[in-house]
Amino acid sequence: MERTLVLIKPDAVQRGMIGLVTGRFESKGLKVAGLKMMQLTDGLLNEHYGHLSDKPFFPRIKSFMQETPVVAMCLEGVDAVDVVRGLCGVTNARQASPGTIRGDFGMSVQCNLVHASDSLETARAEVPRFFSDAELFTYAKADDPVVYADDER
Repeated sequence: MERTLVLIKPDAVQRGMIGLVTGRFESKGLKVAGLKMMQLTDGLLNEHYGHLSDKPFFPRIKSFMQETPVVAMCLEGVDAVDVVRGLCGVTNARQASPGTIRGDFGMSVQCNLVHASDSLETARAEVPRFFSDAELFTYAKADDPVVYADDER
């Protein structure tokens, strides 16, 4: 089982979409291993978006991500990184396919509702950036036998 990070961004928080977004992942069969609302600090954003720090739009991203708290989720499942990316849709929400979170509810590149880890390597760095070990849970879900075949679990 893989674990991956999702951040429900300030635009989705402002629009009252926390439950809707979380529900899309749960309805797919992903397990919530960690969930919390948090205000992002400059330090955390500098680390998280460090690869963009030399871009002219970096201050705008930081400001946007601090407008409201975000909801951080650690999701778990078979091929969770790719499954979550598929559910989110492409970064530019205007180009995202219908049926995806961004395709159904977004119109922006920045205000695109969610952040999701883009690879397993990235997820392995991002999950511990946002969650301590004590904030992550391992448990059996009652619907696992009908979400996955025996040889997939």
